[in-house]
Amino acid sequence: MAFQRRKPAAIGFKAPFPGFVGPALASSIVRVPSGARWIHEIKFDGYRVQVHLANEAVKVFTRRGHDWTNRFKKVADDAWHIKAGSAIVDGEVVVPAADGTTDFSVLQNELKGKSTSIVLVAFDLLYLNGRDLRKLPLIQRKAELKKIIAGTEIQFSESFEIEAPTCSPMPARSAWRAWSPRSATAYTQRAGQ
Repeated sequence: MAFQRRKPAAIGFKAPFPGFVGPALASSIVRVPSGARWIHEIKFDGYRVQVHLANEAVKVFTRRGHDWTNRFKKVADDAWHIKAGSAIVDGEVVVPAADGTTDFSVLQNELKGKSTSIVLVAFDLLYLNGRDLRKLPLIQRKAELKKIIAGTEIQFSESFEIEAPTCSPMPARSAWRAWSPRSATAYTQRAGQ
C-alpha cells in the first residue's frame, strides 16, 4: 500500500468569502482585564486594515471598508506571498523605527511618496481557504495566521497571556507603548458595525 499524506484537519466553518468584515474595535476601559479569557498585545500606531486574498487578487481595506490597495501597494505586494488560496487578515499598517516604536505621523509622511518602509503587522485571521474562522478562539486563529505569513515581509503581532497586575505602564519611547487586551474567544464586531 502506498504512503498517503493526510490532509490537516479543516478548521472553522465552511462558508463563502464574506467580503469586508466590520472590525472588532477597542473600547475604553477603567482597568486592564485579566484572567484566562484575555490576552494582551502591543498597541501599534498606524492604519487599521483588512487584507483580502480572493480570486487570485489582493485588496487592502481601511477599517471603514474603503479600498486603499493602491495607497498600500507595498502591503498588497507583501500579502501576495501569504500561503493561502483565500484569506482575510486583520492588522495594522505601520512604519517601524529602529527601536521598534511606531508613529502615525511618520506613516502619513511616508504615504506621500512611494513608500518602501511601510509594513503590515498582522494580528488576526478571520477567513482561510473557504472557511470562516471568526467563531474559533483567538489563539487558534493566531496560530494559523503565523503559519501562513511565515517567510513573508508581513510581521506577526505576538500576544501575551499574562495577568493584568504585571502590565505596568511602559516608557513613552518603548516599543511597548501600550497594551491592548483582546478577548481570547470568538471574533466580535462592535454593535452598529
